[in-house]
Amino acid sequence: MTFDEEWAAAKQSAATPGGSTHDLVVTQDDLGAVGHEAFVVHGELRKKADIAGTGATARAATECSAKNLAMGAELSVTLTTWDSQVKTVLQMYAHISNHLDYSKQAHARDDEAIAASMRHRNGSALSVSEIQRYVK
Repeated sequence: MTFDEEWAAAKQSAATPGGSTHDLVVTQDDLGAVGHEAFVVHGELRKKADIAGTGATARAATECSAKNLAMGAELSVTLTTWDSQVKTVLQMYAHISNHLDYSKQAHARDDEAIAASMRHRNGSALSVSEIQRYVK
């Protein structure tokens, strides 16, 4: 029996006990796409959010405060809260992007190590029956 035949039989027998042939599968492309989207959203939010407090709200707060209107101080508080929340969201998106990039690279290294350890000295793949002896 060839490796492919043994592998197909092993997959079939593993799928049969649970009654389902569906697997939870996340591909490297899936992880990369999510990480990329997090990176894009992070970049767009940095560009469009008034993090430095130099936009219309900051100017309005300064103008109102200069005219002794209480609304100036309240706008300043609103701007400070906005700034803090935007920075938190930016950190979350950066963390998601960085973590998924790291996970993708780590799993690729793990896959390479596992593949290398499951070969004979001459480079040929171990059969499923040989692999099962290691698992038992």
